[in-house]
Amino acid sequence: MKLYQYFYFAVIVVVLASCKSSNIPATTPNVTALATPSPKTITLDKNFKIATGQIIYVPVYSHIYHHNRREIFNLAVTLSIRNTDLTNSLIVTSVRYYDSDGKLVKQYLERPIQLDALASYDFFVNRNDSSGGLGANFIVEWVAQTKISEPIVEAVMIGTDYQQGISFISPGRVIKSQKN
Repeated sequence: MKLYQYFYFAVIVVVLASCKSSNIPATTPNVTALATPSPKTITLDKNFKIATGQIIYVPVYSHIYHHNRREIFNLAVTLSIRNTDLTNSLIVTSVRYYDSDGKLVKQYLERPIQLDALASYDFFVNRNDSSGGLGANFIVEWVAQTKISEPIVEAVMIGTDYQQGISFISPGRVIKSQKN
């Protein structure tokens, strides 16, 4: 009988020791408070020599249908541009967002930005912004002064409602190349 008492006592001690007080503050950083570093904006003058560049089409979805097209599931969109070159930078000259009818919704860059080697930058469309529709897209233009490895340009769509969530990626497609 006494062995069972010690066993139960040990189990109670372990359970109580593993409990955490709800008054202990969380040590996980608030992710929304983390800032995305601003890219370096540059001015392209007449002396800037273009060795390579591309125009990239990226299909995105501001919403998708479900339940036999009777309900719409809104999606947030993150466009990611990643410089995959190990040593050289690239210049993003234009990022434009178009709707399903091919009308310009938003021009994201006022001036070109430089992405250093292995750097990345993103652009965001809020899930409440349904102006793009099912046929929305980004057109991304970039150039470089030397031959570099091609960047990865893709969009990540994500949406959550109630206990349902969906996420998927959409890779960019080169529609025009510029090479010297």
